[in-house]
Formats: sequence, C-alpha cells, structure tokens
Amino acid sequence: MQAEAAFIQLSNVYKRFGARVVLRDVSFALAGGEAIALLGANGAGKTTVLRLAATLTRPTRGNVMAFGVDAWAERRQVRARIGIVAHQPYVYRELTCRENLWFFATMFNVADRERVVSAALERVGLTERAGQRAGELSRGLLQRLNIARATLHEPAALILDEPDTGLDAVGREALSSVMRGQVDRGGSLLFTTHSLELALLVATRVVVIREGRIELDANAKHIVGADVAEMMIDAAESVEA
Repeated sequence: MQAEAAFIQLSNVYKRFGARVVLRDVSFALAGGEAIALLGANGAGKTTVLRLAATLTRPTRGNVMAFGVDAWAERRQVRARIGIVAHQPYVYRELTCRENLWFFATMFNVADRERVVSAALERVGLTERAGQRAGELSRGLLQRLNIARATLHEPAALILDEPDTGLDAVGREALSSVMRGQVDRGGSLLFTTHSLELALLVATRVVVIREGRIELDANAKHIVGADVAEMMIDAAESVEA
C-alpha cells in the first residue's frame, strides 16, 4: 500500500557538527506501506538521518517534513506518531517489563492498556518475564523490551537504529515479524542494520549512504545483495583511508 503523501521527507538536507559536515544534500521520501533499509559503513551518516527523521536533531540546512508538517517545528505532534528504537533503550531499569510498558502506554494515551501491554509482551516473547525488572535483563531481552515500547501505540512511522543488535534467533524472528507487520498495516519503516539478510527480507527500498551522501536509492526487488555488500566494503575502506 502506498500513501498519497510522504510520511517522512528529507529535502536537500545538510547536517554539520561544528566544522564537520555529516550529511550533504540528502533527499528521500518515505510513504505509508514502505520500508527503507538505510545501509552504509560506520560513520556514513545513517544514525544522523534517523535522528533527523525522529525529530531528535534539526537540519543545519534543508527541510525535514513529517505527516505534512515541519518535523522540527511541530516535533511534539510528530513524536506522538512515531516509534523509535535507538541504541539507548529508553526504558526504566528499576521498573518491571510490564510496568515499563504500562507507563509508556499511559504517556501515549493508549486505550485498553491491559490488553495492549499484554499483547506487546507476547509479541516480543517477554510474557514470562513480565514481572522481571528491566535492569536484570540481558542485552538481547532488553532490546526486545525496547522494541515492544516503541510499537505500543501503533506508530505511523517506526524508526529503528540497528534493532537486531544483541538479539538471539527468537528475538530476530520477533523483530522481523514486527517490522513486516508495520508495513502490512500501512505504516512506514525506516531502519539501519549491518545485516543484509534482514534488510533484503523486510525492505521495499534500499538506500545506501556514503560519506554523508546517498549513493543508491533502489527498489529492494532489484537489489543484488553481493553488489550492496561490495559497495559497503568500498565505503568502509574509504572511511578508514
């Protein structure tokens, strides 16, 4: 399914941190029913793109729109419609898994919280850990809780930064199910990963970024994994050089 207008759109975006230019003239649009895998070497600018889309930072130049409004200017409104899984878990370690999800469900004004929280725990395989404190979880289980938190309110756009980090086989299967479900219900998905397998399994489009510029933006059906892998290796070597 394709939405008539982009859920998230970056237009000629530049991002500078001090004297360092991280992004250069980045433009792409993400519609409902689309999943973009953002690939590239470490330091290419992938996380910065996600942070711009999630209204966690503002562009130095250019525009970021979300749901038809200026994302930064209307960031409170925009954040209510997105879910974010970043490197930071954004959960309270002293609370149990269920208490964490109940808290965030309350923040997002989710109706029928008991049902929604229970379903979220089941979705990521944490039902039996519901009463365990988040601080006692392994890295992989904590990441599962992080994914459950981000999807509680059925966000229109789901933004994931290397969400498969630390996950075991069960966790990876739960993650791919969540990601496919986001697209199937007409939501949009923007994610980074070092796993070409995950990217090509879930993505409808693949965007490769190199040294802050988009080098490839193509339909995932037309992508050959080996070609993208070679492109990413070349990009990594250029960064190291």
